[in-house]
Amino acid sequence: MKSTRARCLLLACGNTLRGDDGIGPWLADWAEERFADEPGLHVISRQQWTPELAADLAEASAVLFVDCSTSSQAGSVELIEVHPAQRTEGVGTHQVSAAELLGLAQELYGSPPRKALLLTIGAGSTELSEEFSQAVLDTIPLACEQLQSAVEKMLACC
Repeated sequence: MKSTRARCLLLACGNTLRGDDGIGPWLADWAEERFADEPGLHVISRQQWTPELAADLAEASAVLFVDCSTSSQAGSVELIEVHPAQRTEGVGTHQVSAAELLGLAQELYGSPPRKALLLTIGAGSTELSEEFSQAVLDTIPLACEQLQSAVEKMLACC
């Protein structure tokens, strides 16, 4: 029996109890609602990305990673292409980056997605809280617009 690759995987991460770090899961929920009638999109949201997610990546034609960034300006939205990272000695068993996950999908399954993008939203605060900072609240419409556009393009091309 031949396996069918998912057209697009949205892989979000973040801790909803750490302020702006919860924007990844929030956007994943938004995307699940927005694209509820789109069978080509599969959404996975986790507190952190772990090596076992490489199996899901190997099944996808395209992947959109979604996360907050503590190294970017609060409220900034960036969408960049991601390439598989070369394997380093001793991949962590708990948290891995988007590039490391792509590398694992290539190494373990010989089948990374053809297209991979990373959408990040600059965090203003990751202190204990279930609420977003004002900078992140203000940028949610732009983040949703960028996410929607990226998913639509990925679904169309892959």
